[in-house]
Amino acid sequence: MRIHIPTAIWIIWFATVSLATVLATLRGVLGPTNSDRLVALDNWTTITTGFWIILALFFFQFVLLSVAMVYAILSFLGGLVIARYLERGL
Repeated sequence: MRIHIPTAIWIIWFATVSLATVLATLRGVLGPTNSDRLVALDNWTTITTGFWIILALFFFQFVLLSVAMVYAILSFLGGLVIARYLERGL
């Protein structure tokens, strides 16, 4: 069963994701501290995970939901590793 989603919704979604990605990238580049950069990286991976989920719904390829889940878990673990590294100041 295929659900029709109007083109305007896809355009609004794409514009929102693009704006969020640009803002997260700016925070990562211009962030005065490494903690700001870590938060920007976490924000960026959250946006990317949402992107994978929307792609799965758009193309009816639900294996992409598994890709999004693995990506979210790995990005969470990566964020923990980077936070521990920054905490110790190595």
